[in-house]
Amino acid sequence: MTDYFEIHERDSAARVGELRLADSVTTPALVDDVDTATPGDCWHVLDDAGSRWPTTQDDPVGDDSLLTVLPHRGLPAGTPDEVADAFAVDYPDVDFPSAAVVSPDTATDHGSDAYVLAGAPGYVGHASAFVDAVTTVREAIPADTALYLPGVATPRNVATLVYAGVDLVDPDRAVIRGTVGRYLTTDEAYFLEDLDELPCACPACQQPRDEFNREDCVEHNVNALAAELRRVRRRIRDGRLRDYVEGQARQDNWLTATFRRLDQEYGYLEQRTPLIRRADLSAASDDSLRRVEIQRFAERVTDRYVPRFDDRPLVLVPCSARKPYSDSQSHKQYHDAIKWRAHVVSMTSPIGVVPQELELTYPAQHYDSVVTGNWTATEIEFVSRVLERYLEGTDYPEIIAHVPGEGYRDICERVADSLGREFTYTVTDHPTTADSLGYLAAELEGWDRYPKREREHNTIRAVADYQFGEGAGDELFDDLSTQGRYPQLRADDADGEQLAALAQQYGVLSLTTAGARRWVESDVPTKTVEIEPFVPHGSVLAPGITDASDDIRVGDDVVIRGDAAFGVGRAQMSGPEMRSSTRGIAVQMRHTEEL
Repeated sequence: MTDYFEIHERDSAARVGELRLADSVTTPALVDDVDTATPGDCWHVLDDAGSRWPTTQDDPVGDDSLLTVLPHRGLPAGTPDEVADAFAVDYPDVDFPSAAVVSPDTATDHGSDAYVLAGAPGYVGHASAFVDAVTTVREAIPADTALYLPGVATPRNVATLVYAGVDLVDPDRAVIRGTVGRYLTTDEAYFLEDLDELPCACPACQQPRDEFNREDCVEHNVNALAAELRRVRRRIRDGRLRDYVEGQARQDNWLTATFRRLDQEYGYLEQRTPLIRRADLSAASDDSLRRVEIQRFAERVTDRYVPRFDDRPLVLVPCSARKPYSDSQSHKQYHDAIKWRAHVVSMTSPIGVVPQELELTYPAQHYDSVVTGNWTATEIEFVSRVLERYLEGTDYPEIIAHVPGEGYRDICERVADSLGREFTYTVTDHPTTADSLGYLAAELEGWDRYPKREREHNTIRAVADYQFGEGAGDELFDDLSTQGRYPQLRADDADGEQLAALAQQYGVLSLTTAGARRWVESDVPTKTVEIEPFVPHGSVLAPGITDASDDIRVGDDVVIRGDAAFGVGRAQMSGPEMRSSTRGIAVQMRHTEEL
């Protein structure tokens, strides 16, 4: 059971937490041994009880002001199982803040508050080995415990370490580099003798260059590492760490390889990546296409979403810089030509394709991409694959591509050839010229407008499919009536009882208890949190949870069920984290009914 560590913020595998010592430590943090006189900005809160290799030791007494590393036997990576089993340590059950030393092969729940990865420096420079080690240990230990990597961190690599799931680092590597005259920054390690001036404003650097020595260099390196951790914590709180890592990791080939290798661990990252968030998503490179948010949106659009307007022509249009698309000048011009006579789907990198009903749904209205006018081969390949998968399950009587030539036309022609379907092209020079808009309007002559009621109902059902699963739109909202004006729509049943509301900020549905009961009674798999017999008010804490669905993600609407209460709320942890955590807010309640 974890008594001294709690997570407060999550951004994929990265977390902002609290090590609850006598003086609280905000993680990810820079920590060092209590007896080490390391200069600079560092928490001296570690007490290493030592190795059991040279001698058998008594269990330490411990102290609430320190994190005690329990007596251990570190083993190198690749140690045979029979050897590891023979020298395994039985960690005692203690009542003070403690850390257990583990390897990827021995990691399990030892009842500690933190876990130290043995042999961590050996993984530096080896992307696959590092990612395998961190993800294996992180999956094996309880979610609400801290992962400590000693001897690894520098100002240049610590953002990537935290992005992978590391909570605690020490200054050892930065100190060693400083003692040999290496001046560390977030992008480079300079030989001290090569510096004409000091490119830093930390306290150690507030002196003339010719007076700056290696002892000062050590202090600077520690300060630079601590400052980078402060920057990383801010990025986690903002939900923007991935944006930062994509740029920061390019300062080092190992780091670039590491975050690309992490992207291949889709299950590990997807479980920890929120369904929705306030922050905009910056798509600045081809690496952005591998982000969980991008892949998840494309997967749900092609696997869950049902095109309910495919009895009308499909009009493919380019995206716009302004979000949501319907607020942009270009899309207003397309609308004036189309006049609700066709189904509109926007093509965009990095999202893929965005049906008009999902234009609000994260991340469709939350991304910002680099626009050069030229598509990369990777972007063309990705959007082509998504568009092809989308069209495979549709039966549109006509496909109109109202797109410019830069990349968009290439994608349409590629998909048309692959599917053997005919596309009609209506753009002569630019999509918003009078001639192009005239051709688009003419192509839709003879088609009737579909009514506002149909548009609103199909929007609610499309979001339900995306959010809750295939078939949810029809199952939960079969007798639907809508109130309000888009994008502020309310979904009621035929008797006028509210089932849900469309949350404009995120483009997802917020269920009422009536909507939650429909979900439970339907054939759509329910994301359920089972709780102890109490009535939650405001939030549900992890200790009160007895079970939770595996597929719950941060930001999901979830049903709360117990002997004393039924309700609905928004998840603040993933389902697996709810089950393994003993601290922290698991669900923010929206509606509760006492039974």
